[in-house]
Amino acid sequence: MQIKDIKTMPIEQRLMLMEQIWDSLCHENQEINSPAWHQPILEERINLIKTGQARFISLQALKNSRYENH
Repeated sequence: MQIKDIKTMPIEQRLMLMEQIWDSLCHENQEINSPAWHQPILEERINLIKTGQARFISLQALKNSRYENH
């Protein structure tokens, strides 16, 4: 299946397919390694938390900001 085929599917069908793929991955016994570029980002975020510079917002605030910026 190619992306052009997926794009022709109704959105409900694509969401169902995505859910099935995710479910299949969750039940894999194989460990999936994070890409190398994750490490510096995680270290930066941990440092922000440790130094008290991290800024946390609620999920609702995040959703509201997404809708305000679009």
